[in-house]
Amino acid sequence: MKTLAAKKTAAKARLMLIGGEFVPAADGALRDVIDPATGAVIARVPEASRADVRRAVDAARAAFDSGPWRSTTALERAKLLFKVADGIRAEAAALAELEVRNMGKPLAEAEYDVADAANCFEFYAGLATKVHGETMSVPANSLSFVVREPVGVAGQIIPWNYPLLMAAWKLAPALAAGCVCVLKPSELTPLTALELAHIIHAAGFPPGVVNIVTGPGAGAGQELAESPKVDKVAFTGGTVTGRKIAIAATGNLKKVTLELGGKNPNIVFADADFEAAVDGALFAAFANQGEVCSAGSRLLVDKRIHKALVEAMLKKVPRIKLGHGMTPGVKMGPLVSAAHRDKVEEYVRIGKAEGAKLLCGGRRPAGKEFAGGFFLEPTIFDGVSPAMRIAREEIFGPILSVIEFETEEEALRIANDTDYGLAAGVWTSSITRGLRAVRALRAGITWINTYHPTFNEMPWGGYKQSGNGRELGLYGIEAYLETKQVNVNLDEAPLAWY
Repeated sequence: MKTLAAKKTAAKARLMLIGGEFVPAADGALRDVIDPATGAVIARVPEASRADVRRAVDAARAAFDSGPWRSTTALERAKLLFKVADGIRAEAAALAELEVRNMGKPLAEAEYDVADAANCFEFYAGLATKVHGETMSVPANSLSFVVREPVGVAGQIIPWNYPLLMAAWKLAPALAAGCVCVLKPSELTPLTALELAHIIHAAGFPPGVVNIVTGPGAGAGQELAESPKVDKVAFTGGTVTGRKIAIAATGNLKKVTLELGGKNPNIVFADADFEAAVDGALFAAFANQGEVCSAGSRLLVDKRIHKALVEAMLKKVPRIKLGHGMTPGVKMGPLVSAAHRDKVEEYVRIGKAEGAKLLCGGRRPAGKEFAGGFFLEPTIFDGVSPAMRIAREEIFGPILSVIEFETEEEALRIANDTDYGLAAGVWTSSITRGLRAVRALRAGITWINTYHPTFNEMPWGGYKQSGNGRELGLYGIEAYLETKQVNVNLDEAPLAWY
């Protein structure tokens, strides 16, 4: 019997949204979309070329420069965004299942992501009418004020680990600000973005305001970054690709927002709530299969509780049930692709070669239910030194590196000894120690006695090579606004300069 998402997949053509129409790639090229839990093809989507992206950019450019969108009021934009939020909620079950089957995450996580995507559109719908300017103190013969205006055409490139949620993070603030968008989802996980295209179309956005194209980063994504008709590019993904996008964007000096990788420290002091820290360490490392830019992949543990904490984690790891995300009770799904699993497995070999002690995992699970998928067991290394590659390089998979420390100063020094600065966690019963540690940590997102909560109302982004700019909250809409000064001469007499 077909599930809800399967029925919708069969009934609805998988086409790109360009200029208000659902279209295939101009050359008819298609890409197979895989369920990473089974290896089976679940859909075929257009494979956009550079020409397709140029067509989408032209549609967006026309919509911004000469279409009705420029005269749409903030209130009208807000109403459209509220409709998108309602549309996501109406399709929540199907969207969550598609997210599971396309990306691999457990259903409970996908359901949370879908709900949060709707909340994100709703948050920015409310914020659309709250964009304010200011008046300035100037000489008496002039009235001067500041207005905020949309940047223009935004090229948006999102990753495969949170397909629908990342689309919401990009589209909602840009549309609230009055921008027009060309969104490119990952070629591995395009299905929920294409579903979102139908929801946006049904909401009534003018043609060309939202364009969603599917294709590889090397062609389609590069075209967005290079195009002189794009005013801003927003990217979430790996640091290496982020550098390439930043360089490509210099062609017309377009504005750039980059949310990149992390090698995030999760520090457990001896005075922490022990059980909470154990659960928090595992969740920080293995939620979403560890395929999270903010994953707590470096666990820094006070020497006094190191042995007990590691033993407690090892007792709980067997509770992390692996399997297809649609299977009840599953806590960890497959990695997104065979190629990505190969990359993560290489880090298991690197960790062993470096002398770290493999405590658990590092293998593909046995059993016929895992045979076709890209599964890897949750993996913990102990005896890790801060200089090891597994402690310095972003793995983006279910590998946790445990590092021992003796003093608070040493913990903070190790935590900050990284090229990245996205996220960090601190576990302690002392609020003064927690706040002192957070103040010292060079990271854009920090938690005390928790890990991973994300709020639409709060800024998201990192220090150092974890990117630049911020998404979400008031900062998210700021990234899509220009600042213009206006001066009105109140003195009607001629200047008489000449």
